Amino acid sequence: MITEWLEITCDVPEHLSEVVSEFLTNLTDNGVCVDNLSVDAFSPSEIPASVRVAIKAYVPAGSDPLPCMHELELFISELAKNFPGEVFLPATIEPVNAEDWSNSWKVNFKPLRVGKHILIVPTWEEAEQLPDDLVIRIDPGMAFGTGGHETTRLCLELMEEVFGQAVNSAPLALLDLGTGSGILAMAARMFGAERVLALDIDPDAIIVAEDNLALNGLSGQVECGTTPIELLAENFDMIIANILAEELVRLAPYLTKALRPGGTLILSGILSEKEQLVRQGFKSQPLSYTRTVCEGEWVAMQYVSAL
Repeated sequence: MITEWLEITCDVPEHLSEVVSEFLTNLTDNGVCVDNLSVDAFSPSEIPASVRVAIKAYVPAGSDPLPCMHELELFISELAKNFPGEVFLPATIEPVNAEDWSNSWKVNFKPLRVGKHILIVPTWEEAEQLPDDLVIRIDPGMAFGTGGHETTRLCLELMEEVFGQAVNSAPLALLDLGTGSGILAMAARMFGAERVLALDIDPDAIIVAEDNLALNGLSGQVECGTTPIELLAENFDMIIANILAEELVRLAPYLTKALRPGGTLILSGILSEKEQLVRQGFKSQPLSYTRTVCEGEWVAMQYVSAL
């Protein structure tokens, strides 16, 4: 495994980022990243527009970077001729350690309290615990779900309320659709759900979720898989779907079918401007709309199925 790399950085106008990214990908035979696409953004529409972006490409530290840099210089020079009104800064190159590069985002992921009793603690941190805390230790890896994003927090808060209110009839079977890091599935098990199924279309997310289950002593207590909800024959007392609004609408009939009579459906991953899109998409389903909760630009919605 290559542990040391040379990082090539190009500061370019945003509207030329795609053509520069494609050139760098072909030049280095490696992927590129764009600095303004920050960690834990739920969808591209959440990322603010930028006038300029820094595009970064990587070559092994043991290779000679001069030929790459020369070709890049010629390419940037041609762009400058074709776009005389734009400013093109010289590309830079510096060494970067692969481990430091992949873990640098962890600096901003600290222990987090959500709701009344949920304490989320990254595996590399320690936190003071209160007697009634439900502690979820997590390493999100490449999967979405640290608890830091509004969509995840809204789901956790709604879940805590539903489980707290249903003293004698708590949801026994729960489906976490789009589980990502597994954080919602773990919370559901800790809240008292007897049967928890965590599904994600990304096999890598399932690996991360299973690792996090092991970290919390929950291995074997939550079933993880990639089965599409369209193929599920099982029914649940609660379903949590933290995915994009358009996908929620597409899956509306399947989510409703998988919900037991009187069951609770929590929908999240919805930008506030798309709340009405989702409301309209679920209007024909035999569900009763309960409420919408919001944080920042995001909303989560709660439904109850007919008895």
